Amino acid sequence: MCATCSLHFYTGNKLNQLSNDHDINVDLGQRSYAIKIMPGVLEVLAAATASVVAQKHVVIVTDSNVGPIYLQGVASQLQNVATRVDQIAVDAGEKSKCVSVCDGLWQRIDELNTDRHSVIVALGGGVVGDLAGFIAASYARGLNFLQIPTSLLAQVDSSVGGKVGINLPKSKNMVGAFWQPKQVVIDPAVLQTLDDANYVAGMAEVIKYGLIMDFELFEFIEANVPAIKSRNLETLSKIISWCCQCKATVVQEDETEATGRRAILNYGHTYGHAIESVFGYGEYLHGQAISIGMVCAARLAKEMGMVDQEFCDRQTALFESVGLPTQCPDDQHDAMLNAMMRDKKVVGGVLKFILPTKIGHVELVGSPGPEAILRSLRNA
Repeated sequence: MCATCSLHFYTGNKLNQLSNDHDINVDLGQRSYAIKIMPGVLEVLAAATASVVAQKHVVIVTDSNVGPIYLQGVASQLQNVATRVDQIAVDAGEKSKCVSVCDGLWQRIDELNTDRHSVIVALGGGVVGDLAGFIAASYARGLNFLQIPTSLLAQVDSSVGGKVGINLPKSKNMVGAFWQPKQVVIDPAVLQTLDDANYVAGMAEVIKYGLIMDFELFEFIEANVPAIKSRNLETLSKIISWCCQCKATVVQEDETEATGRRAILNYGHTYGHAIESVFGYGEYLHGQAISIGMVCAARLAKEMGMVDQEFCDRQTALFESVGLPTQCPDDQHDAMLNAMMRDKKVVGGVLKFILPTKIGHVELVGSPGPEAILRSLRNA
């Protein structure tokens, strides 16, 4: 869908809908926060976010794709409760998650007289959320920030859990922090304006949750592919809530990957991050690379005797049914292997993988060696 498509929100008194019944709580003690999921919530954003932004200086960080559609409306809403609202837009795309853009944002918010009581608002997809979140985590030793995710991938995954950061040229998400938002506000209706490629890419993270921890979710996706592809609002709202609850459960158990539980969220990501870095943060969208990565990870698991061919085929069939890629690039396998060795899960020179044992369960295992990894990259 194009950026000029109009939105169709639920009718009725939305202010009366802003109850805790629509919230998912991420219970992290003093760092706890609510995920508010409601079609049309952007129309009543001032009321929905007042507890975070009222009487505060707000800096909205967005990108060149999202800004023209939503920035004016969001800024107008926040101006009703904030003392001052400033706006910054970066170029859309993964390449903005870099040191130079980060430096430019630090300089700009410094010019805006941002202080420790200011609030950073991330309005956009996963790139904006990671980048703005890292700015919030690092400027003045930590600012409050609010996530307003506008892509499917960000709504179901990256906006929740507090992982923020930027890329290095050869290493994805290598510079960052754990910095929880004060609130996440999700409007499923904005997905009607998301372009087809990014919408489909977001489904990789949705399916991932079914694969790693919820067989019922996986079956629901299988049974509702037509509704998903047509962007049925009721179906999307259910899926987003389901995934956010899965993510919240894992984050509550292991906020900073101290026990290893949170590592299950990285199923397919060791491969996917390698594809992204080797091919230049742009040729493959994150979700596309992760879809391919999960296919490769399943191949590795099959070689190690952890799953059978039926698992691999069923996983691949669901990816393909929603339009996700499943073929690993034929070249640069050695470069991808080298990139994997820079993964954050490398400990003492040993690369670890999240691999499946069945639909709904994965485990952290040690690498079976470079030859097995290279075989898993081959489309055969």
